[in-house]
Amino acid sequence: MLSMIPRLIGHRGAKESAPENTLASIREAAAQGAAWIEFDVMLTRDGVPVVIHDDTLDRTTDGHGPMNVVDHAALKRLDAGSWFDSRFAGERVPDLTEVLDLARSLTLGINVEVKPFPGQEEETAATVISFLQRYWPDNGRLLVSSFEVPSLETVRRLAPALPLGYLLWDPPADWAAIAGRLRADTLNVDQERQTARSVAEYRATGRPVLAYTVNDAGRAAELFSWGVSAVFTDAPGRLQREMGAM
Repeated sequence: MLSMIPRLIGHRGAKESAPENTLASIREAAAQGAAWIEFDVMLTRDGVPVVIHDDTLDRTTDGHGPMNVVDHAALKRLDAGSWFDSRFAGERVPDLTEVLDLARSLTLGINVEVKPFPGQEEETAATVISFLQRYWPDNGRLLVSSFEVPSLETVRRLAPALPLGYLLWDPPADWAAIAGRLRADTLNVDQERQTARSVAEYRATGRPVLAYTVNDAGRAAELFSWGVSAVFTDAPGRLQREMGAM
């Protein structure tokens, strides 16, 4: 059963202040007061679930090429921090188990986005569920989300009671039917595409609406006034302060 989700969720940790999807970013989110974080999970060539967003290594590491051809040992040798700031030199792409251990030690809730390399939608979801069932027993502080319907179908089949978030960017015409078939617990939507009307349509399904990615306090206030339940933000501490000053 999904417990109360806080209004602000750290996006890839606190990626305004630290390199995204790293242990440093997660620590920073907790230091800024975030109660929940969101992060992305993909598989290495040899099937190890790791926390990284892109299909390629180039943007957030000193490696190059697609994720699906690098094995775990080679990935762990890459620097995932220097691109952001020299203070983070030597930061690594973390394993899912490392992130779960850290989040648990910091008493953080987690939104795990299944972010499969194309063609690995079912395999990635199944691996994530296997690890969550072993290392994260608290479903009340857990949401698993994905843009990929095959991934969500796999999650629902393997973990019928697990809280599920249906990620939407450009919603298909039958999005509501898909959400119903998946028994999605939340609808996670692109904030830039939202209006009061669109939020009302999502909320009419009876599901909480979570909006990504919101770094402006005025926009966050507007979304909340429309009935959005939570926003993903790169700057949980700053946004909290700025909203408190409004």
